[in-house]
Amino acid sequence: MLHPIFEEASNVIKEEYPNENQVVFARVDCDQHSDIAQRYRISKYPTLKLFRNGMMMKREYRGQRSVKALADYIRQQKSDPVQELHSLEEITTLDRSKINIIGYFEQKDSDKYRVFERVASILHDDCAFLSAFGSVSKPERFSGDNIIYKPPMLSAPDMVYLGSMTNFDATFSWIQDKCVPLVREITFENGEELTEEGLPFLILFHMKEDTESLEIFQNEVARQLISEKGTINFLHADCDKFRHPLLHIQKTPADCPVIAIDSFRHMYVFGDFKDVLVPGKLKQFVFDLHSGKLHREFHHGPDPTLDIAPGQESQDVASSPPESSFQKLAPSEYRYTLLRDRDEL
Repeated sequence: MLHPIFEEASNVIKEEYPNENQVVFARVDCDQHSDIAQRYRISKYPTLKLFRNGMMMKREYRGQRSVKALADYIRQQKSDPVQELHSLEEITTLDRSKINIIGYFEQKDSDKYRVFERVASILHDDCAFLSAFGSVSKPERFSGDNIIYKPPMLSAPDMVYLGSMTNFDATFSWIQDKCVPLVREITFENGEELTEEGLPFLILFHMKEDTESLEIFQNEVARQLISEKGTINFLHADCDKFRHPLLHIQKTPADCPVIAIDSFRHMYVFGDFKDVLVPGKLKQFVFDLHSGKLHREFHHGPDPTLDIAPGQESQDVASSPPESSFQKLAPSEYRYTLLRDRDEL
């Protein structure tokens, strides 16, 4: 069903970008080329992925399946990912709710700027990239060309990149670390892609204006759980927007801030939010998920302890943990052919 739309969109874009090296539309028969499907973790049909400079972008296309929407998406991807500053005064008007990466260069035609522009083309969905050149950038180039990270919180200090600006891998790694925060916000727009990562969620539900709880959560995740990155997704969610998941755990926005784990089978609630400051408590909560203790105790009551008197039998206290709420944000079988039950994939 998508193929004729995809093909027509490619013809529209080819007229606007006639050079065949500017934009390439391609399709893969994943039944015939299962090795390619496995390499790029294809779990549903149709999947539309974007590649830049040979690198697969993390975000796949999930927009409308129309010629116009596909063509608009490519036009947006072809737009300049870096905004040029014509005066340093423009920095005072930046949207500080976003992560801003600013490059100060002596000249635009340089290897350093080409590396910066290439990184921006890959990460511009996660950060705002800006640049200044020549006399405009001179006051900020007292020690040479440089790249500055401006965090979204006004109270946090700027950071300067100290690595080689002509080394793409090093520059990309540093900027990616700043652009993709350890604790990400989950929304209805990115929920599908986050569930597809396949990792359980550790979520802070907080009111939008409650930045203090978010900062405490971010600090404790960085302090206690940095080693768990890759085994669980650290997220925060707006209590008002995600009332339904809160109801699943018998909470309301009035109870926020609330911390919970969604394992995609069940939801488990952390104790009092203030306990997040108790050393090791948040880490133990995540360890209890991985060990199966949270699931086991929800079904059979607390694990036996050494406090039980000799000869006294422990009592199982049966309970039923709330079912996963965020699993419902996963790709729908009404929109995709899901392949999770296919042997070859």
